[in-house]
Amino acid sequence: MTHQLQIRLLTWDVKDTLLRLRRPVGEQYASSARAHGLKVEAPALEQAFRQVYKAQSRSFPNYGLSQGLTCRQWWQDVVLQTFHLAGARDAQAMAPIADQLYKDFSSPSYWQVLEGAEDTLRGCRERGLRLAVISNFDERLESILKGLNLREHFDFVLTSGTTGWCKPDPRIFHEALRLAHVEPAVAAHIGDSYRHDYKGARAAGMHSFLVVGPGPLDPEVKDSVPQEHILPSLPHLLPALNRLEHSTRGL
Repeated sequence: MTHQLQIRLLTWDVKDTLLRLRRPVGEQYASSARAHGLKVEAPALEQAFRQVYKAQSRSFPNYGLSQGLTCRQWWQDVVLQTFHLAGARDAQAMAPIADQLYKDFSSPSYWQVLEGAEDTLRGCRERGLRLAVISNFDERLESILKGLNLREHFDFVLTSGTTGWCKPDPRIFHEALRLAHVEPAVAAHIGDSYRHDYKGARAAGMHSFLVVGPGPLDPEVKDSVPQEHILPSLPHLLPALNRLEHSTRGL
């Protein structure tokens, strides 16, 4: 006996899946510093940011919420440490820059919708699918999505900053399933991170698609993710869903 699978819910990662920053972080930090009369080179800031962000995420996971920090405090600390590591040591002069950058990255104008995202979301809605967001983002995501006219596509938005759970923690995926009143077998997640998105959703019992973009595949992805689960770009999603739904299984 065979049955045809019918996906009912699609959950989405946001950063680098649907949206990306208009300018690299280092450039934005350097630009903000210039506006405050300070010259720090963008490449040095970019390199420092990557180091600081990784260390801060390790020491204070999920914006330090369980350790008494606010998202704003967490990010301002990242900015201060980034400038310090890049050679700007006057913390007092950095404070207004950190405050401004937090506001800047809250603005939709600092983000851009990736090619094919709107058409794909619209196509999914026209097909009768329910859509939701599962993102390791902070509380600013709702207003960013609204400002970019994407919020209307989603039934609800779950962020690690509001739920307290970071992907790949299965609890954030289970919460999405609970809110949508669906079983994992009829839900699929789309994202660009092998660990957070693809493996996280699979561990929660959901289907998953990995957005990889152009260029060679990471060896781990190549060895671990079936070809039919890989999306070179978002417009590949609906055909991939068709293949998934029309594949039959013996019972």
